[in-house]
Amino acid sequence: MSGDTDLIKLYSGRILALAADMPRTERLADPDATVKKRSPLCGSTIAVDVILQDGKISEYGQDVKACALGQAAASVVGAHVVGLSRAEIEAARDALRDMLKNDGPAPAAPFEDLEVLRPARDYKNRHASIMLALEATLEAIDQAEQSACA
Repeated sequence: MSGDTDLIKLYSGRILALAADMPRTERLADPDATVKKRSPLCGSTIAVDVILQDGKISEYGQDVKACALGQAAASVVGAHVVGLSRAEIEAARDALRDMLKNDGPAPAAPFEDLEVLRPARDYKNRHASIMLALEATLEAIDQAEQSACA
């Protein structure tokens, strides 16, 4: 029973609030790239649309079908991703992964709110869902840059 109690505690009010108030949930009409990713372990999915301008995200849209943890992560990403470069998003992804796997520091601003997901480090089966938004965003940037060069 304590395992169930711990899992219930994982879904804090702050995580649920982030999940309930996700920004940028409108898909883009004419994106530079669209990426759909799925976490095979839990079935969470995300579709990300990006438009790049001068190497930075100028427009962003997402469609998220995930647990509250994945939704909370996507909420933080959606709130802060516009105006950022691939390197900044990659740094956030790497810091989030390190926080979950090694109890490292939370990602730096503007992604510091991902700290709320620290309790999920003990639930490895939830990590892929939490990582989806940043990973899909990076893949979309890569595709958009490749299309621009073609």
